[in-house]
Amino acid sequence: MSLRLRLLLMIGISLSLLWGGVAVWMLRDLENEMRRTLDQRLAMSARMVAGLVSQNPAAWDTRSGTAGVSTLTVPATAKGLACQVSSLRGEVFARTPGAAPAAIATTTPGFAEREIDGERWRSFTVEAHGLRITTADRLAERNTLLRDVMVAAIVPFVVALIGSLMMLWIGVRSGLVPLERLRQALARRAPDALTPIPDAPMPRELQPLVDTLNQLLERMRMTISRERRFTSDAAHELRTPLTALKTHLQVARITHGKDAETALDYAEEGASRLQHTLQQLLTLAQVEGPFSWDATQRTDADEVARLAMRDAAPGTPERIELVSGGPQVELALPQALAVTALRNLLDNALRHAPAEHPVSLEIQSTQDTVCFRVCDSGPGLSADELTRVTQRFWRRDTGRGSGLGLAIVVAITERCGGSLALAQRPTGGLEAKLTLPRAKRGDPNFD
Repeated sequence: MSLRLRLLLMIGISLSLLWGGVAVWMLRDLENEMRRTLDQRLAMSARMVAGLVSQNPAAWDTRSGTAGVSTLTVPATAKGLACQVSSLRGEVFARTPGAAPAAIATTTPGFAEREIDGERWRSFTVEAHGLRITTADRLAERNTLLRDVMVAAIVPFVVALIGSLMMLWIGVRSGLVPLERLRQALARRAPDALTPIPDAPMPRELQPLVDTLNQLLERMRMTISRERRFTSDAAHELRTPLTALKTHLQVARITHGKDAETALDYAEEGASRLQHTLQQLLTLAQVEGPFSWDATQRTDADEVARLAMRDAAPGTPERIELVSGGPQVELALPQALAVTALRNLLDNALRHAPAEHPVSLEIQSTQDTVCFRVCDSGPGLSADELTRVTQRFWRRDTGRGSGLGLAIVVAITERCGGSLALAQRPTGGLEAKLTLPRAKRGDPNFD
């Protein structure tokens, strides 16, 4: 069901019910008021005749010897209305022409109803000056009058309702024109057009929709840009090791003995480097892309340090010194991300530190965060290098590795609400502080 039809149905039905309820209410009050008015007409007619009689009581004196003889002729009134003047003993002095005697032959003052020859009559009787004056009219004539009045009252309501529905249709159609223009503008856009929708004048109700669409387009632009950058980085970074690997394999094929073994060793080293680079690229793409994790997963800081040390120095665990004497704390992020970030820091420190000097790993916790402090005794970095070290594929001229380790750490901290701080140590070497959010009491991750 379209939005236009839904609005028309909802508002149209509500408007029809409202107008119908008001019409029924008004017509019911009108019917009651008409019946009261007609009854008042009967009563006023009877009292008016009584007033006329009081002006000449001698003409209606029952002792004049003319009782039972109609000495006055009362002219016919409106159709269906009858009047009779009689004595208290039932002697009729005057009656309107065509009046049914049974319809007005009543002895009880006030209103009364009766059915005569299949027709219902309503009468009113008043007694004054020794006379009984009765007026009556046919209920069929009343009903005809009421029906005519009802029709005259209903027709304007029906016309107004139809006119209101037509104006409603026109108003809904014109009100949805900005939405239709927005649809047409989106339909005319090219598939790769991710620029924001222009802030043209539009209704206030549509502005949140346009803002949301612009935010969606911006996120799509960033996602596509990230994918393009990943493709470009992968193509650029993998070209060199693939070329070197192919060259070493060709050398191993055309040589023998020691030279072939050396070429194969270089090829194996290039394959390992290629595998490491691919793994780092995939990790970076996963961290920067959309992903979700189980909110109930528990991540112990000491366990993260142990796993990161095992992955960074599988054959030489003595090169890393762990300093952790505080209570057990838990991290508010997945274990895999925390281990990946800390492992890259340890791997970077082990690569640049002398083999005879160990790398220090210290765990410090506060009320809201957990800090992993990694210190090495390597050559360190200059101020200019500290500003560029977290860039993708940045390496020193003589450096090895993929150049993605610290970039992955920065991506993880940005995604999980942490931070990475690098500083030159006064005694030489580099100090890296990886700060990650700590699970708080009351969270699903914390007991």
